[in-house]
This record gives sequence, structure tokens and C-alpha cells, in this order.
Amino acid sequence: MVYPIVMYGDPILRKRSKEIPEGSLDIKTFVQDMFETMYAANGIGLAAPQIGKGIRLFVVDGTALDDLEEDMTGFKKVFVNPVIINEEGDKWDFEEGCLSIPNIRENVARPERLRIRYEDEEGNAMDEEYGGMKARIIQHEYDHLDGKMFVDYLTPLKKRMLKGKLKDISKGDVHTEYRISAPLKK
Repeated sequence: MVYPIVMYGDPILRKRSKEIPEGSLDIKTFVQDMFETMYAANGIGLAAPQIGKGIRLFVVDGTALDDLEEDMTGFKKVFVNPVIINEEGDKWDFEEGCLSIPNIRENVARPERLRIRYEDEEGNAMDEEYGGMKARIIQHEYDHLDGKMFVDYLTPLKKRMLKGKLKDISKGDVHTEYRISAPLKK
């Protein structure tokens, strides 16, 4: 099932998501729906709050990023109840976008490496380290679980410059190739 993507301005995008108790959700079906929704929107990552679910789960698939120097082979993953243990290394700028903030892209500085603990869709406990673009994708999606969005990293001036566009997005006055759910849509 393909869900509509929740747009900027919806309160769920600003709430800290809740952990998923074991056995409380059909993870495999939900994850399949998450991937279908992400692919329908041409995304490389999608967090549960972006489809209106306040739970700690996100999916990523960076395999389409073949234009990068970094090898993204096999970087299709599910993160259930993730916890970033640490982030380290120099911060580096890269232009980010977000399915919940369509048609806006801005440079965001993030640490180059991280260590994360999570469960996969089978319930297996994982403890892994990532660097470069993989770390960035994880950091971006993880932020959604804590009610944070990439625009929060921008300077006050840049935020003021985007204020009108962000308001239009929250009204649903934005062109996308995918279904959306806008909080202020009339």
C-alpha cells in the first residue's frame, strides 16, 4: 500500500516517535508499504512519521545513487527502534532534500561517521558503523524520529528566505509526483 507523504507543518513531524513494542506491529507488511511509498515518491529514505505514524522505524535504499564515488551496493535497510550511539569525524556539507519538504534543497553539515544500534525487520539486534553518504542518509531519517528536519540546520536568514515556500508546502500548494497529506490543505 502506498501512503501519502505528510508535508511540512504537520505536528507529527515535530514529535519524538515512540519505540515499537515487540509483537505490536506486523513489521514485514509495514516495511513493504514503507518501501512501496518511498519508491513511488522516488526517495532514498523514508521515516514512519512521514506517513503519519509516530513510531521509531525508517527504511533506506541508496542503491540508486550510482553517480556517487561511494559504493552503495546493498545499502537497502530497515531500522527498527534505532539508537545512534555516537557520531564523529569532521562535519561536511551536502545538499539535502526531503519528501516532506518537496522542491527545496539546501546544504546541511553532518558528522562523517556514526555507530547505530537497531533491529532489522526480522527482529535481529544490529550494531553497525557507517560513514559518508550512508551515514548522512541514516542521520537524516533518524532526525525524523526525533521530530527534527533538515531545515532546522539552516541559518536564521536562510529559514526566513524559505518561510513562504514552507507555508505553501504546509497548505499543499506544491507540485509533486506523489500523493501528499498537507496539514493546512483546505
